[in-house]
Amino acid sequence: MRDADRQTAEGILFTDQYQLTMAQLYYRMGIHEQQAQFDHFFRKYPDYGQHQAGYCVNAGLEWLLDWLDGARFRERDVDYMRSMRGRSGKRIFADDFLAWLGANGNFDAISIRAIPEGRVVHPNVPITVITGPLAMAQILESPLLNHLNYQTLIATKAARVKASCRGGQVLEFGMRRGPERGANAGVRGALIGGADFSSNAGISHVLGKTPMGTHAHSMVQAFIARGGSEIDSFRAYAEVYPDDCLLLVDTVNTLQSGVPNAIRVFEELRRKGHRPVGIRLDSGDLAYLAIQSAKMLNEAGFADARIVLSNQLDELVIWQIITQIQEESARYGVEPQSLIDRLIYGVGTRLITSSGSPALDGVYKLVALRSGSDWLPAIKISETPAKTLNPGHKQVWRLYDDRGKAIADYLCLHDEKPDEEPSLHLHHPTDHTKHRTVEVARLSIMEPLLVDIIRDGRPAYAPPTLDELRQLRSRDEDRLDPGVRRLMNPHIYHVSLSDSLWNMKQRLIAEAKKSGNQAATARSSN
Repeated sequence: MRDADRQTAEGILFTDQYQLTMAQLYYRMGIHEQQAQFDHFFRKYPDYGQHQAGYCVNAGLEWLLDWLDGARFRERDVDYMRSMRGRSGKRIFADDFLAWLGANGNFDAISIRAIPEGRVVHPNVPITVITGPLAMAQILESPLLNHLNYQTLIATKAARVKASCRGGQVLEFGMRRGPERGANAGVRGALIGGADFSSNAGISHVLGKTPMGTHAHSMVQAFIARGGSEIDSFRAYAEVYPDDCLLLVDTVNTLQSGVPNAIRVFEELRRKGHRPVGIRLDSGDLAYLAIQSAKMLNEAGFADARIVLSNQLDELVIWQIITQIQEESARYGVEPQSLIDRLIYGVGTRLITSSGSPALDGVYKLVALRSGSDWLPAIKISETPAKTLNPGHKQVWRLYDDRGKAIADYLCLHDEKPDEEPSLHLHHPTDHTKHRTVEVARLSIMEPLLVDIIRDGRPAYAPPTLDELRQLRSRDEDRLDPGVRRLMNPHIYHVSLSDSLWNMKQRLIAEAKKSGNQAATARSSN
């Protein structure tokens, strides 16, 4: 793709066509500059089939901010829109609207509040709140969801993989199976979520991480095809990388050839004063092969050699491998925990694609319009109660019990001050029979989650470093109950509404239904 075409495809026209046509409709109605608020949230956790997420990890905000900084309607973009024709052959976009876009088509008047990246987040809680002129806030919907949903999805998957490893290192290497250059975003999400390294060299450099990897089967194959042997290829690799020698041992026969040949090369390296890194297993019964390889390495004096496992790993497969090692390794004279501590997990396809749940159900919904100094709440009702919006201009508080564990995310109106109340009445978002009262004095922490990111087009937030994002994630995970962190059938984390928000929501639902019934009656009478 030429650079000029890339600027068009990835610039401000990186949005859906209907966002542009709605913006023109708002312009025609004269409400294009009315202040509006949109909430970005997801409706449900990823469900991988056999196992489910009990929380998500927020990611993608910094890359969205980078995109916003350069996104504006250029003359080339306006000319392209001028050329668009509808079914009748008439132009879709009129000159006066295009002139307005040329002068005002940027995000300089947008404000953003958000839950920072790296934080644990839950369904139906506003993660990103956009306020600004209705037309431009509408155009922002598609690129915002594109930037935030995927990185959050991958960060969540990586957090689960990391949790299953019990402290072991995770190497992300899904570039070959990733969504084209979206794989770069996937690497960033994976590193926020808990992956320790990536094999992707370019984005690792950009993110300040050293890329990691081993070698390919093709190296061994090439030596054999030329009349050499597996050990010849290992020796060649060791000669070029004597201090970073990690050998892939399953090209011929893992236990009969690969591991014995690797040990011979390691012994040669050791005599020259070098310390080999270890081996990689990429096929077969990985738990059994790890035990037998560890036994052979231990007996040869390489008890500290690392063992990298790869081949369609995910959190459930890793959990099963560790369980098998715990049950079987002692019978072969290998101490289970010492083996588990030396494992590295190479996770590719199932991480970069979030296998089993390939998309986050993230949405962007209008929740309020400004009228003078007031915000007018907007409601969308669904036949599925869980999809009915929580309207209005809001704040989100996270409540922690006396153990320091998060027990609920509490949604309230922006002008409420729950930390000054003696008690809080928590409503289930849709079920009127489920509610409870929490005494504020019995809470250890009440933490507001939404912070200013951009205020009237100006940055109000310094993006954390990657290491700081990882620390935020780890801290939030530690403050979840173990049941919420379970890999299978996690306990439900509570998201609740305040009295004021609940009452406003019910009033708006009743008014909307009454209006709909009156319209239906009028149609039938005509």
